[in-house]
Amino acid sequence: MKWEDSKKGFESFLRLEKGLSANSIAAYINDINKLMTYADEELKKLSPEKVKLNHLKKFVEWINDKGVSPRTQARTISGIKSFYKYLLIEGKITSDPTSLLESPKIGRKLPDVLTIEEIDLMIDTVELSKAEGQRNKAMLETLYSCGLRVSELVNLKISNLSFDQGYIKVEGKSNKERLVPVSEKAIEEINKYTDVYRKTLKISKDSEDILFLNRRGKKLSRVMIFTIIKNLAIKAGFEKKISPHTFRHSFATHLINGGADLRAVQEMLGHESILTTEIYTHLDRDYLKSTLQNFHPRS
Repeated sequence: MKWEDSKKGFESFLRLEKGLSANSIAAYINDINKLMTYADEELKKLSPEKVKLNHLKKFVEWINDKGVSPRTQARTISGIKSFYKYLLIEGKITSDPTSLLESPKIGRKLPDVLTIEEIDLMIDTVELSKAEGQRNKAMLETLYSCGLRVSELVNLKISNLSFDQGYIKVEGKSNKERLVPVSEKAIEEINKYTDVYRKTLKISKDSEDILFLNRRGKKLSRVMIFTIIKNLAIKAGFEKKISPHTFRHSFATHLINGGADLRAVQEMLGHESILTTEIYTHLDRDYLKSTLQNFHPRS
């Protein structure tokens, strides 16, 4: 069995059977590439079906020695486990060498969030005098109002906007659709963008239903969204790292801290498991301190 043939089959399995997005598939294939490199360099080009548990344990030591973080190690091991489960399902192997492979212990990292004031500052930093300014403002309002992933933002369709009902339809991971409420402020900024800037563009045929477009009338890339937000954060004077996902984290955290039902937040974020959503139930130290001072009888 050759690595390249196995990878191609695994890639087709992830796309057709699992329905994963291109980005998720690329992440899985990257995990397999790491193991393939190790097998070529350290195991005398050992083929996939001949890899055993002891080889995999050595592989984990190998990536650890290269300075790979425990979180990334865990992600890589997860990808490799999925690969060998696929080989087992397809009858390419008779036993799974990853069944007893342990992932490194990792702490649960709380996501970085912005305060409401910092959100406002970021949005106010947008230069509306520039042609793309209103588009950028509308995108930030949409990210914060709806808690979208960056991939969901760039793929947002005009035909999925139901502003009269106060909802947008989002195409999430594995092509799963969900309805998300949209704020009046986001609706206002999107309408300003579509009524002015978007109408001036010569829109390409494959992007006619895409809401947010670049100056060439094509769908924005994920990288472009990251760049826009990174530049705005620098301009606003923020030292912490801010990405499109920071707006999603802030959306969820502000809802939870405001008393929103965890199940409702799970639905809006499109999380399959509520355990993923529970990370947003953290409370910052200042909030805990003020709660103690205001309500404890000994304070």
